[in-house]
Amino acid sequence: MNSRKIKDGIINIFIWAAAAFSVGILIAIVYFIFSNGLPLISSRFITAQYNASTNIIHMTSEQTFLQPSGQDIFSENLGIGLEQDDDGFWVNYVDTNSPGRRAINNADEIVPVEVGQLLQAVTGADGQLRVDANTSPEDVVAALNSSPDITLRLNEQGGGVWPLIVTTLLLILTTLLVAAPIGILAAIYMVEYAKPGKVVNTIRFATEILAGIPSIVYGLFGFLVFVNTLHIGQSILAGALTLMILLLPTMIRTTEEALKTVPMSYREASYGLGANKIQTISKVVLPSAIPGITVGVILAIGRIVGESAALLMTLGTFARLPVNMSTGNLSLREAGTTLTVRAYVEVNESGNVEMAAAIGIVILVIVFALNIISKLISRKFSKANY
Repeated sequence: MNSRKIKDGIINIFIWAAAAFSVGILIAIVYFIFSNGLPLISSRFITAQYNASTNIIHMTSEQTFLQPSGQDIFSENLGIGLEQDDDGFWVNYVDTNSPGRRAINNADEIVPVEVGQLLQAVTGADGQLRVDANTSPEDVVAALNSSPDITLRLNEQGGGVWPLIVTTLLLILTTLLVAAPIGILAAIYMVEYAKPGKVVNTIRFATEILAGIPSIVYGLFGFLVFVNTLHIGQSILAGALTLMILLLPTMIRTTEEALKTVPMSYREASYGLGANKIQTISKVVLPSAIPGITVGVILAIGRIVGESAALLMTLGTFARLPVNMSTGNLSLREAGTTLTVRAYVEVNESGNVEMAAAIGIVILVIVFALNIISKLISRKFSKANY
C-alpha cells in the first residue's frame, strides 16, 4: 500500500513539474518578447512604411474640399490635412476624393499621399516652397492652394510594419479561402461518402505523411511549380497556393475528426424527416461540427502566420505594400513579406532583436484577434447546443 502511494506521489510530482515547466516557458517567452519589443510599439510603428523613402509626386485638383472639423491645417485645393510638430508638417488626413490618392511620380506610377508622410516641399504657381518645422502653417496652406497643378515632395520615415501587416492579413485570407473549402470537402468525402477500406486508409496514411514533411520542401515545390513553371512569380498568390498544399493535411484531419463527433442519430433523424444526403450534411452535420472545424481554422491561421521557410521562396522578402504600381491598388500578384519572415530577416541580417521582438508582439495581437473572431463566428453558426 505504501509502495503504491509512493508511486502515485512520484507520478503527481512529474505531472505538476511538467505543467509548471510548460507554463514557465510560456511566461518566459512572452516576457522576453514584450520586454525587448514594447519600447518600439507606437501608433507610427503600426501605421508607417517599413523603409524610408522620398517621393516627388504630381496631382491636378479639379474641385474644392470642405475643411473637416478639428483640422487646423488644411488644403481646400487638395483635400489634405496636416499637423505640425518639432520635425515639420505631417499628413494626418486625406479626403476620400482627394487627387492625392491618384498622384503620380515621374515614372507615371500611382504613388498616393498617405497619412504619416512628412511634407518637405511644395511646387505651385509661386514656385517652390521648402517646408520644415520653422515654416509657418499659413505659407504651407497658401502654397498648397496656389495652383490646380501641384507637385509635392513627401518623405516616408520608415521603421513601421504596416506593409507587413497588410501582406500577412492578405496571405491569411487568400490561403484560407483556397485551403478551407478544399480541406472541408475532402473530409466530407472521407467521412460521409467513402466506404471503409484500403483506399480510405491509403488516403489517410498519405495525409499523415504530408503533414510531417518539412515546410522547406513545400517551399521548393511552390517555387518550382507556381513561381517558375506557372510564371506567377514571387507573390502573395504563389505563397498562398504553397501554404494551401501545406495546410491541407491539417484541415482534412481536423475536419474529419469533427465530423466523426456528430452522433449518427442526427443523420438518422434527418433522413427520417425526408432530407436527402446533401441536405443532411449541409443543414445538420456541418453546423454541428463547426466548433471542431473552427479548431482546424485556428491551427491553420497559426501555421500561416508562423511560416517562414516556404514563404522565403514563394513570397519574397520585400518589405513594401503589395501594390500594383500601374493601378495603385493592392494586388495578389505582387511580392511582399510577412511579419514572421521579416522578424527572421531582422535577426539573421542585422541582429536587431528589439525590432524582431516588436514584430513578435504585433504577431501575437493579430493571432489573438483572429482566434477570437473565429470563435465568435463558430458560436454564431454552430447548432451543436441548440
